Amino acid sequence: MSFSTTPAVIAIHGGAGTLSRASISPEQQARYRAALDEILRSAQASLADGAAAIDVVTEAVRQLEECPLFNAGRGAVYTADARHELDACVMRGSDLAAGAVAGVRTLRNPILAARAVMEAGEAGGPVLLIGDGAERFAAEHGCETVAPEWFDTPERLAQLHAMQATDSTALDHDGASQLAPTVPAPLDERDKFGTVGAVALDAHGHLAAATSTGGMTNKRPGRVGDSPLVGAGCYANDRTVAVSCTGVGEAFMRGLAAYDVSALVEYVGLPLRFAAKRVVMDKLPPLGGRGGLIAVDARGNVALPFNTEGMYRGWARVGEAPVSAIYADEAGPEQ
Repeated sequence: MSFSTTPAVIAIHGGAGTLSRASISPEQQARYRAALDEILRSAQASLADGAAAIDVVTEAVRQLEECPLFNAGRGAVYTADARHELDACVMRGSDLAAGAVAGVRTLRNPILAARAVMEAGEAGGPVLLIGDGAERFAAEHGCETVAPEWFDTPERLAQLHAMQATDSTALDHDGASQLAPTVPAPLDERDKFGTVGAVALDAHGHLAAATSTGGMTNKRPGRVGDSPLVGAGCYANDRTVAVSCTGVGEAFMRGLAAYDVSALVEYVGLPLRFAAKRVVMDKLPPLGGRGGLIAVDARGNVALPFNTEGMYRGWARVGEAPVSAIYADEAGPEQ
């Protein structure tokens, strides 16, 4: 077994949106940073022990799904018919293996279901499963199922009622700001995109990416965004980069945002920081693509660009202190 000379690294995100420092107390802000830091430390320790990138990103996103602060898993937003429809994707850079699920309602951790699909795909199975079929497949492969009510949180239900009162639809958990100051958050919930994700380079030089989301508040039942789509919201290739996106899903789908970063690195020869910025700052905005992405390349470079005022994000290299950030004026690697 060979080891890379590049230190292993993990980056995670929990959504992007508009800056709202004035509406949050230091204690509330600290809750978000603490959640990010805890997940980063766990991932960093696994990478230090030689864990594979695919295992590290899967576990990091599973932990994000378990945290009701973020719109994935428990704490996911509601559809227009007051239910939850969850999407997730995972991809391994060494062989381009990928798995995804969409529109699932009873799987406690959609990212684990996506992983099961990926592993089945190694024997010629599907890459993407949806709805009831995805749930049956995941249950047969040992994924935990729960009652749909397990995902309920009063804050998300209040967001749905607020959006329905105005007959509008909010991307991810944008609707909560209509409840402020009852439900404050570091990012303005009217303009916040709640996908979660992780990307990593492991000690063996392999890349992986994982993305998960609850979708849009008051979305039309059956709507699927970019998160479970390979090349749109999630992509990993050992030759280039691992990417996880968060933002206006339809724009990221039309722009193939995650793959576009890889293509700019591979075919144009752009350094990661320039490739990621070109996609987020130049190519997505004309499509209505507000949001951001996290990426790590085969050399261990990290980029976390976003075209909103803030993005929940963090990164940690083996041997260095983890760093978490929310606002645009908090400098990060390659920003």
